[in-house]
Amino acid sequence: MADIKVPELAESITEGTIAQWLKKPGDFVNKGDYVVELETDKVNVEIISEHSGILKEVRAGEGDTVNVGETIALVDESGEAAAESAAEPQAVTEIAPIQEAPKHAALQEETVHVSNEQKGQRPIASPAARKMAREKGIDLTQVPTVDPLGRVRAQDVSSFSPREEVKQQATPVPKQQGAPAVQPAGKEVERIRMTRRRQTIANRLVEVQQTAAMLTTFNEVDMTNVMNLRKRRKDKFLEENDVKLGFMSFFTKAVVAALKRSPLLNAEIQGDELVLKKFYDIGIAVSANEGLVVPVVRDADRKNFAEIEKDILDLAEKARNNKLALQDLQGGTFTITNGGVFGSLLSTPILNGPQVGILGMHSIKLRPVAIDAERMENRPMMYIALSYDHRIVDGKEAVTFLSRVKELIEDPESLLFEA
Repeated sequence: MADIKVPELAESITEGTIAQWLKKPGDFVNKGDYVVELETDKVNVEIISEHSGILKEVRAGEGDTVNVGETIALVDESGEAAAESAAEPQAVTEIAPIQEAPKHAALQEETVHVSNEQKGQRPIASPAARKMAREKGIDLTQVPTVDPLGRVRAQDVSSFSPREEVKQQATPVPKQQGAPAVQPAGKEVERIRMTRRRQTIANRLVEVQQTAAMLTTFNEVDMTNVMNLRKRRKDKFLEENDVKLGFMSFFTKAVVAALKRSPLLNAEIQGDELVLKKFYDIGIAVSANEGLVVPVVRDADRKNFAEIEKDILDLAEKARNNKLALQDLQGGTFTITNGGVFGSLLSTPILNGPQVGILGMHSIKLRPVAIDAERMENRPMMYIALSYDHRIVDGKEAVTFLSRVKELIEDPESLLFEA
């Protein structure tokens, strides 16, 4: 009898939640088959079996929390079906990378209606698609897909509309202040279990506000020179680097330069010590289907504009496709978040603990600006916000940092001379 155990995930992750069993007791599994989908604080992973045989026992149910190293299932390698295949040496279960099915060059634009129910087999689907289907109560066997191999993807599920909607009857809910104890009959509601990642995000945001002395200071930036520079150089930049020149590389460069002058914003508290970091791994907040994630651009101080843009583009693509690895999310020293892409004019970003600083970017809006005592001009202006931990960072240092970012963005050529 061979054990299937929760493998090592990452140094900071010691447990996960069983999202879905892909095999059930009595099923035959081949070595390399996906057995279970595990949901962690940061990413979802599919665990494969390193043994061939009959899945005899499942020791943890869907929704249960399991620890690294814990045995969650048993495989009988002496089963009848297993005897037909060559014996395999026992090994520790590994994490299989979550990958999309290969793209076919001849893929047609029209939807290919592949019915897994007609095939008489369990539907092939990405982890993101299975999760979305569970949350929406959708039967994956009814979802058409454009994938020529029949693999159901998240976008297939999100665009699928069941023919009939089931309305819930009156449902008791926990009594809360200002809320009715029972949902009125005939009122439609939908209950969705929070994903482990969303629960973690919620808990950490509350924890930061409870443990850090968070304060936010604001400034505004005239984006005229950056926008003019991008307009002049964007075609040449794209031609030479095969990536577009965006605003994020300018802000990343400006943040690194400002951090070098305000090093306490690139630090963290560990017990009764301040840990000043001499490297600059900048987290870039990205909105994914399952919540906000903050992948990290490593050694941003050593990279040019093109390298930073390529890193951000790659990380954002991974986030959208649920392919971020644990190492993509660990170890950032400072975070940048851009609420402007969603139309935010002004906000107070919450710290991404244990970091002590986060810069918020916002929408660019034309506003009248006094050029001198006699002239006014409409300029493209952006509000920027710095939230910081007042336990480490004083107001003077925070304002100095934000003013430095403003100076560098308003004179973007000066970024070329920053060490």
